[in-house]
Amino acid sequence: MAEALVDVLWFIDSSEDEQMDQDDAVKVMEGVAHVASTLPSDQRQELIELFGEMAAAEDNPARRCFLEDFPGDFGLIDDVS
Repeated sequence: MAEALVDVLWFIDSSEDEQMDQDDAVKVMEGVAHVASTLPSDQRQELIELFGEMAAAEDNPARRCFLEDFPGDFGLIDDVS
């Protein structure tokens, strides 16, 4: 399920304006971030570890970077500033 989620979000993130309305793209990304930020801490930690494993196995450098940034970008890591 996590891989399917990443595939959809990667598609949205890498879409050109002609492929997808950018306002809709932002709404989807923000919606996912909201849901991720409300997960219990054990589930967030499990996803962080899973995305780390997925990033380590990824051959595409841009997608690897997306996976590495996913926990912070989508609310899995609490903001400590």
